[in-house]
Amino acid sequence: MNEDTRSSQRHRTLKGGKIVVNDGFSTFNCTIRNMSETGAKLLVPSVIGIPERFSLALDDGRSFACEVAWRTETELGVRFS
Repeated sequence: MNEDTRSSQRHRTLKGGKIVVNDGFSTFNCTIRNMSETGAKLLVPSVIGIPERFSLALDDGRSFACEVAWRTETELGVRFS
């Protein structure tokens, strides 16, 4: 996504987190590479098995409902919903 079309500025970060699916029965470790009030860029070993909607639980205790905006083999761009 072009930086100019984002509704809020993203800030570089390097935080740990978990992608939580199936009511918490399945998790995927991830690294949050950048984040804004409306979304984030996540780095994962593989996007295989990660659905279009999930919860993102940060290591600092915060949690966000997410919808995938784009994906590559090892990255996800998500919108907070």
